Amino acid sequence: MSQLSQMRSLSKVAPDWWDYTTLDVELLADAARLKAEDIPGLSRPGFTIKLYETREEFYVAEALEYLQAWMASTDDAPCGICGPIGPTEQLPLVARMVNDLGIDVRSAHFWAMDEWYVDGKEVAADHPLSFRKADMDLCFSRIDKKLRMPERNLHFLRADNLAEYTASYDSARCLVMQGGQGEVKHWAFNDPFKREGAWRDAPPSPHEFRKLSARVVNLHPMTIIQNARTSGGGVVSQVPSQALSVGPLETWKCDKVSIWHAGNHDNPFGLRLTALMIAKKVPDSSVPMSLLADHPQVQFNFLRSGIGSCDTEMH
Repeated sequence: MSQLSQMRSLSKVAPDWWDYTTLDVELLADAARLKAEDIPGLSRPGFTIKLYETREEFYVAEALEYLQAWMASTDDAPCGICGPIGPTEQLPLVARMVNDLGIDVRSAHFWAMDEWYVDGKEVAADHPLSFRKADMDLCFSRIDKKLRMPERNLHFLRADNLAEYTASYDSARCLVMQGGQGEVKHWAFNDPFKREGAWRDAPPSPHEFRKLSARVVNLHPMTIIQNARTSGGGVVSQVPSQALSVGPLETWKCDKVSIWHAGNHDNPFGLRLTALMIAKKVPDSSVPMSLLADHPQVQFNFLRSGIGSCDTEMH
């Protein structure tokens, strides 16, 4: 075993994979020591942290990012937003605001972040876990047809359109990429790599990871378990082990990355760890979210009640 292999711990949850448990223990301890009141102080130029006091304020602010991006679009200079499934609470609010305010978004664009991948193709749009279905049911099908953008302006990931999807970020400007944060510290499905081949002794460098474009991703076991918990009542066997995901390459084509932390999809420690690594500019591909340390405009949005505590206590 090489010296480098000895320097990086095996994952405590999935020894065949890279993840945040392979980081230096002092960095992990520093993150765990952060109190809720410390988090706003992690802001720096290029990295903004915002706190929201109520769920209503939090999800309205997230919905407004859609409207602000779409209202900036014109026929001559089309633009839009890339958005997640998880969270989803903002989506019906977006449709209600567009309809009630009569906002014409026909020139605007939307990019979906990801989609499940099974048997060599994306899941069908009527699959109960389909992200496209969620976007359409919760938002786009609710927008008045007289106001809604045409189908060609909705960029959903398919197994046969990955190059076209990537190219679409050059034909219209993505003003903001929204996202949540999973337990493996990803945005979209940019999961850490398996610990094999060229990555046996060390994960890909940030430079190497940032070259990745929209692609098929093998999902880390933590991601599969999380999605079973949040979307399937814990039935792990029903959750796909692969997905299609927007990549860092497309992410760096977006003016801004805006991550929304309600406390539902990751835990108090995870929220602290990625905020600290981005604030201190410590990118490491075992914590994919930390690579945003090198993006020129990142915003973390926290629901204050979701920040929680890392104190050890029995329940």
